[in-house]
Amino acid sequence: MKFGFFRKRRGWGLLVFLVALVLAGCGGKSTNPPSGAEEDNTNRIAVFIPGVMSGSPIYEMLAAGVTRAAAEQPGVTVTVIEGGFNQAEWESRVSALAASGLYGLIVSSNPSLPAIAQSVSAKFPGQKFLLLDGEVWGNPNIYSLRYNQWEQAFMAGHIAALVTAEISAGKEGENGKVGLVAGQEYPAMNNTILPGYLAGARSVDPAFTADFRVVGNWFDAGTGASLAVDMIRGGTAVILCIAGGANEGVVQAASEAGAKVVWFDTNGYGIRPGTVVGSSVLYQDRAAYEQTKRYLAGTLPFGQAEMVGVADGFVDFVQDDPRYLAAVSPEIRTKQAEFLEQIRAESLRLEE
Repeated sequence: MKFGFFRKRRGWGLLVFLVALVLAGCGGKSTNPPSGAEEDNTNRIAVFIPGVMSGSPIYEMLAAGVTRAAAEQPGVTVTVIEGGFNQAEWESRVSALAASGLYGLIVSSNPSLPAIAQSVSAKFPGQKFLLLDGEVWGNPNIYSLRYNQWEQAFMAGHIAALVTAEISAGKEGENGKVGLVAGQEYPAMNNTILPGYLAGARSVDPAFTADFRVVGNWFDAGTGASLAVDMIRGGTAVILCIAGGANEGVVQAASEAGAKVVWFDTNGYGIRPGTVVGSSVLYQDRAAYEQTKRYLAGTLPFGQAEMVGVADGFVDFVQDDPRYLAAVSPEIRTKQAEFLEQIRAESLRLEE
């Protein structure tokens, strides 16, 4: 499969400069890196990490899935580029990747990437993008796959409310309240995750409310800890954290105060056993693998956006980890298991 690429003829010196910018300035890590810009770049794939991979399992899964798909087809190479924590630089770095003309496909995953890809696509209309955890409709250069984060957040809210109710049982003046600390506000957070989380809590008790706080970035563990401490002092016993590196501060504060944490996207029970009482997960490695295979087969439907959830096997709640079994009571495990069985059997449909 070949795509036409818009490319201005430039001197080799400029091309070398652009490649150096991408691979050095962006913190590139490469498996079988490309040796030069040839006419057909279909089999060369760049994975852009909006942040760093170390300590970010969701991005590790992204790179692993793409790399596994590429390894199954001879001649396909993958280059992984870390964009760093300065979000203001991400668009220029993605633009540099597109400008190099080296890669037939740029793969990434972050709610901010759809807008960036749209902007870069307008400047380089031959560049193809595969975006996970985002949504873009109608751009012939972009395919996006988003997860049903309403289901994911609903499951997190359900376990958070069950644990909160048990902690508060028999205590006068305790309010039904669950907490959520986010790195930033963005459409999926405000319109899907937060309301889905609260809906999950209210499926346990309609009186539940949500204490929602924002760090302002994805790395400040100190601010994450400060927000968590204030929430706990205000009566929040269980906090869902979706704040990247700032999650570390939330977990530390919860552990020291005897509060609990619900994890998002990956299995977090091992982070602080006994403190993390729930993990609603995404199988991003599988999504990255399957969609990259579709691209290499020429069947990825650019211009479309698709969504996958519990019924598709891409969203779930981890309930068989021994650390989960040790962290919550048998009564809570039974209630959560009954709830999850209804979702998996589709006898209970969670609608946004």
